[in-house]
Amino acid sequence: MCGIFGAIARDGRDVPLRYPDALAKMAASLKHRGPDGECIVGHERARIGARRLAIMDLTTGDQPFQSPDGKIWMVCNGEIYNAPELRREATTWRYPFRSQGDIETIVPFYERYGPDAVARLEGMFGLAVWDDARKRLVLARDRAGEKPLFWTEIDGELRFASEIQALLEFPDQPRRLNRTALSLYRALGYVPAPHTMFDGIHKLPPASLLIAESGTTEVRSYWSAADAASRPSRLAPENISLLRETLLGAVQRELMSDVPLGIFTSGGLDSSLLVAAAARAMPGDQIHTYAVRFTEPGYDESEYAEAVTHDIASVHHVVTADDESLGRALDVVSRSLAEPLGDPAVLPTWLLAETARQNVKVILSGEGADELFGGYPTYLGHRFAEGWQRMPRPLRGAVRWAVDRWPSSTGKMTLEYMLKQFLAATELPWLERHLTWLGAVAIEPGVVPELACKLDRFPHDDPLNRVLWFDFLTYRL
Repeated sequence: MCGIFGAIARDGRDVPLRYPDALAKMAASLKHRGPDGECIVGHERARIGARRLAIMDLTTGDQPFQSPDGKIWMVCNGEIYNAPELRREATTWRYPFRSQGDIETIVPFYERYGPDAVARLEGMFGLAVWDDARKRLVLARDRAGEKPLFWTEIDGELRFASEIQALLEFPDQPRRLNRTALSLYRALGYVPAPHTMFDGIHKLPPASLLIAESGTTEVRSYWSAADAASRPSRLAPENISLLRETLLGAVQRELMSDVPLGIFTSGGLDSSLLVAAAARAMPGDQIHTYAVRFTEPGYDESEYAEAVTHDIASVHHVVTADDESLGRALDVVSRSLAEPLGDPAVLPTWLLAETARQNVKVILSGEGADELFGGYPTYLGHRFAEGWQRMPRPLRGAVRWAVDRWPSSTGKMTLEYMLKQFLAATELPWLERHLTWLGAVAIEPGVVPELACKLDRFPHDDPLNRVLWFDFLTYRL
């Protein structure tokens, strides 16, 4: 991951940036995202920069990239998977590339197509383009929201960064609590885009463009998940191999790297599939795999991960998560995150990352598979809820009485725990039920209608698809 940042004076007058020294402080705050280099370009009214983590094109891939006439500057955190095709196309226009990597391909396409060029990109990215001739700033985020991008506008200056902490380097940045974001966090355990916990600091939504030009700031979508989901499916039973080919192709595409890479493994279907798919494209002894071993037996699944990686013969690393290491992780994570995240999995994930950085710079994980393929137990709960509500009331009461007296267990996702969670919310409306199962602290008035608005264009009537759709649009974004 890299870190990008910048500030643009855009009040229509020839006024310099008020705090030019803050750009260096932004870069310093993002050093952990990009330890391999730093560069800032611009003039007194516009400056953008990047902290680089070198993954591709180690010798010529330093950012920012500029157009041949020097009028367009671009920084990007991420990877562009269809860069080879884009490069071939731009070469027919005689574009004079100075690098061999994937990121510079964005510049010639912006030159030719303007902000619409973003729709041609396939990958994970948060990017910024400053068009000095048009005095236009373009920010963009990838379709699934894998890469973060934050922005704020204060007294005619628009500032952006990969992390909120970089925006807080400006002395005039307010530090007021966003009450709407707090309500959403209490319901979800995370703050969904476009909100952040800081009033006035915005999270660019996935699949969105921000265009600041001629005194106006517009945020609009360049891709619609609803349109994609509403297209006729080609995954009929006789064509199920297409799903396999798509998944294998996606993994192979994400293996593009000029440095060693690894995979977080849990022994579950998603991470096991990643390891197996990666091993089809490269030798197992070139793949580092990482798994957590919990000292609490009810949570430990490391033996399943070891079984998968043993057959593939990857270089396997096991990280122990005990009270001491988890406490250390909690201390680091709580000091590092700009916003709270109500997901305890962030702690063992940090322990994995701490170990992985000793060997690799790139990690693949199964994040997002559960939302696409229905992997969370809550999805089964929604399906069972319909049948439960049709049962006679006396029978439901008897089941509740018995389950309430079931002694509590300490394991992870035990039958006792899931039954009690199921009965706690099964008779609520579907969205309130879902929020309760997610672990909501409180569902305040106004939260449910605001979240329901995200489903305005939901293309299916299937209740389970509706929940999957909701999580894809909001979960941790």
